[in-house]
Amino acid sequence: MNIDLTNQIAVAISELKSSEVVKKLVNDCISKGIPVEKIVENGVRRGLEAVGKKYEMNEYFLSELLYATSLADAALGILKPHIKLSQKDTGGKIVLGTVRGDIHDIGKNIFKMLAEVAGFEVYDMGVDVSSEAFVQKIRETDADILGLSALLTTTIPEMRNVIERLRTAGIRDKVKVLLGGNAVTKEFATEIGADYAALDVVEGIDTCRKWFGK
Repeated sequence: MNIDLTNQIAVAISELKSSEVVKKLVNDCISKGIPVEKIVENGVRRGLEAVGKKYEMNEYFLSELLYATSLADAALGILKPHIKLSQKDTGGKIVLGTVRGDIHDIGKNIFKMLAEVAGFEVYDMGVDVSSEAFVQKIRETDADILGLSALLTTTIPEMRNVIERLRTAGIRDKVKVLLGGNAVTKEFATEIGADYAALDVVEGIDTCRKWFGK
């Protein structure tokens, strides 16, 4: 039943139902005691993923993509107050951004929300971020983790460039590098010298928690 409820959210988003429908489904999940992480992963993220595929196949266009994003934002707005903060902050700092050449940010934004409620201090640099900007921000913030996101296979080579820039700047060993996004694989993370590749948002948050012993 719980899986069916979260799946209904995914379907509602992918079929571009009204925000009222999505909000009701989210509230139903909450009333059933389904963990917020499950609602986000099985419902919101998968719904947006389905929309993205339809967009790539020219079944949906930019207006539909933006509308689906607004549905996701409505769902996340309800979910955020229900995520219990850790008893104390992790003390960890995360610099986060979508790499240069890529303007997708839905997955990144979901990760940011869950990371903040898990007690991390997140510096979101947005999309189309250069390797130089990432390095500068890490130096400014003394961040512990760098989260790099990419949806397009054509932009993942930029992740390698970021890591090389970290090495050149002499700060690679001072920061954990976490990769995320549909274009990323664990094999690619190993190949370019990243610390980990998360295949979904929940795995990414769990990895950050483990790095801080949570």
